[in-house]
Amino acid sequence: MSVREILKMGDARLLRVAEPVPAFDTPDLHALIADMRETMAAVNGAGLAAPQIGVNLQLVIFGSTERNPRYPDRPQVPPTVLINPVITALGVAQEEDWEGCLSVPGLRGVVPRWAHIRYTGFDEKGQPIDRTVDGFHARVVQHECDHLIGKLYPMRVRDFARFGFTEVLFPEISAAEDD
Repeated sequence: MSVREILKMGDARLLRVAEPVPAFDTPDLHALIADMRETMAAVNGAGLAAPQIGVNLQLVIFGSTERNPRYPDRPQVPPTVLINPVITALGVAQEEDWEGCLSVPGLRGVVPRWAHIRYTGFDEKGQPIDRTVDGFHARVVQHECDHLIGKLYPMRVRDFARFGFTEVLFPEISAAEDD
C-alpha cells in the first residue's frame, strides 16, 4: 500500500471519461483500492475517484467509520467501493450545499446536486450494489462519480459569489485541508 499523488485541477487527465473496470477480484484491483484507501485517509478525504490518482478507471471509494474533519457536521457515509457506477436521479428536486475536492485544494463552492438518487454498480469482488440515498451520502456519490466523466465540482458552481478559499469561508476546518 502506498499514498498516491492526487492530481490537481488543470491536469488534463482529470478531464477524461474513465473506462469501465474489466475484471473484479484481481490482485491489481485490490492493490489499487488499498492505495486509494490509504491516499484518501492521509488527506482526510470523504471520497476518492481513481482518475484523481491518474488511473482512468470507473472506480470510486467513499465513506468512513470515523467522523471526517473536513466535513465535521455531516453524517457519516458507509465505507464503499463502487465500480462501474450508474446514478439515477429520483425526482427533480435538487439541493445546494458546500463542496470541496482533493483535486481542488483549499477551495469550497456551493454546488447543486440531485436530492435523492439510486446508484448501482459493483464492489471489488463483483457483487452488485444497489442503494437509494439522499442528503450528504447522495452528494458524495455524485461528486465522486463526476470524476469518472471528467467533471470537477467548480464546473457545476452556478454562483461564484459562493466560491472561495476554505481558510476564509471555513477557518475552523481549514487545518484539516492543509497539504
